[in-house]
Amino acid sequence: MTVATPQHHQPDVPRDLVGIGIGPFNLSLAALAHGLPADTPLTTTFYEQHHAFHWHPGQLIDGATLQVPFLADLVTLADPASPWSFLRYLRSIDRLYPFYFAERFHIQRAEYDAYCRWVSENLPELHFGHQVDAVRWNPERTLFEVDYTQLDTEGEAEALGRTYTRNVVLGIGTAPHIPEPLKPLAEAPAVPVIHAAAYLRNRERLLGAEHITVIGSGQSGAEIFLDLLRNRPHGREKITWLARTEAFAPMEYSKLGLEHFTPDYTRYFHNLPEHTRDTLPDRQWQLHKGIDTDTIAAIHDELYQRTLGGGWPDAVLTPGVSVRTAGRVATTKIELHLEHHQQGTRSRLTTDAVVLATGYRERPLDGLLAGLDPYMRRDAAERPRIDGQYRLVLDPTITNTGSHVYVQNAERHTHGVGTPDLGLAAWRSATILNSATGATPYPLPHRTAFTTFGLVPEQTRPTPTPPRDLIRLIEQN
Repeated sequence: MTVATPQHHQPDVPRDLVGIGIGPFNLSLAALAHGLPADTPLTTTFYEQHHAFHWHPGQLIDGATLQVPFLADLVTLADPASPWSFLRYLRSIDRLYPFYFAERFHIQRAEYDAYCRWVSENLPELHFGHQVDAVRWNPERTLFEVDYTQLDTEGEAEALGRTYTRNVVLGIGTAPHIPEPLKPLAEAPAVPVIHAAAYLRNRERLLGAEHITVIGSGQSGAEIFLDLLRNRPHGREKITWLARTEAFAPMEYSKLGLEHFTPDYTRYFHNLPEHTRDTLPDRQWQLHKGIDTDTIAAIHDELYQRTLGGGWPDAVLTPGVSVRTAGRVATTKIELHLEHHQQGTRSRLTTDAVVLATGYRERPLDGLLAGLDPYMRRDAAERPRIDGQYRLVLDPTITNTGSHVYVQNAERHTHGVGTPDLGLAAWRSATILNSATGATPYPLPHRTAFTTFGLVPEQTRPTPTPPRDLIRLIEQN
């Protein structure tokens, strides 16, 4: 497949759908939209402020794998015959047989990133170097207007533009989360307090520190701790790993446990009362904050190897701890004020560098959608309401025209733990495209889990049919 030439950009011609942001989720949508049949046309344009596709470049550690199987690519679970599947990518670069013999169900993160870049370089509807500034409703045209700034390679404004569209899909992704006590230190360039998102470009600097502290018990924290450990001298590791969770626990990866990442569970969660939905994510932390068992085993193996000559590695692993406050000591060291939840004790830790594996948070939509605020419907916590088809609940003056704003990876409060999961990307994209076209170009499965997550109301149960002999006996009497 040759690299596609971008379509001539005609912003004055109204589009059926404009995507804002080109991460994996909107890339999935673009790939499936590109494959729509001729009898279901949909004109699309996607904007991204960066000049090329990049997926967590700071965390593409050698050997780190996805936590979902390769079938959770951009398209396969909605359209296995799509030309944008991972297997088609492998064939395009003559790696299909090597992959077959490697027998890998979970691919490396770097490989997934390369696959997504291949898709992004071949879809003509994608426009990189375009920063969307605002989305508004134009009642006279009964269309959304999307204002953008075209950026040069230095990130400076080059031109302004406006596109009109019937539908908008927000895929602006998430941002690194830095806990409040550590924000002042992370914002000071001279202090090595680094979020995991920037790990690789700061790796050599971190390895040069005398003592390193990793904060965060999820997969990223585990991978970074393991990478640092493997590259520190035996007996002089000087690494501390802290976590708020009560244990360095494995990810819930049982077959039935994984059914929380199915469309069935997503629909069940969406139909729960709002106050119930709000209590669930913290209780389900092992579904999305645990560590892959292979990574846990590799960490233990590395620590064990360092005991073979006698003694213990200079590494401290402590769960159940939170950072209350933090400050700088002199100009080169950091002091963390810690509290242990179960003991109720407090302590201080002096370190030379900190890596924050503290995850990501959804980027707020309010700034981008300020022009739509009068039309938006919100829940009790002032969050946007989102319906079962991933549409913002807007005033009927907009939705009655057939126009909608869809969201990708900004609906955890309404759709649950599977929101950021790559395994639901193709299904969600297909759901959005079916809604936007008013047809079913991508038929969706009726059932995806063996688990029935809630009780079936009595009135919806099928009435058993009496045996024929019993019917005859009733009729005779």
